[in-house]
Amino acid sequence: MTQATKSAKGIMMTDAALKHVLELRDKHGKDLCLRVGVKGGGCSGMSYTMDFEDPANIRPEDEVFDYDGFKVVSDPKSMLYIYGLVLDYSDALIGGGFKFTNPNATQTCGCGTSFSA
Repeated sequence: MTQATKSAKGIMMTDAALKHVLELRDKHGKDLCLRVGVKGGGCSGMSYTMDFEDPANIRPEDEVFDYDGFKVVSDPKSMLYIYGLVLDYSDALIGGGFKFTNPNATQTCGCGTSFSA
């Protein structure tokens, strides 16, 4: 993990995840931040959400984690469920993609994108 990953407390990203997110952002051709959160639904009760957005949309109450100038943002309500989350990425043909490791999850589904807390 990079120094930025170690110093972030609320949402941590592995080097692989950060590299892939930055590549995706560069394809948009804009300076965007990554918003990570949760919503009701999924096979375990709550689903992870993740999308790019304009940094101008960051609200004062949002938690912001800086990775060498790239911002990862989450709303306070989501942070209740994902504080300590580690976001990883694998480019494996089977089982590849983003992986969420959430210390608050009491149960996760087989797909890895929903959980209960």
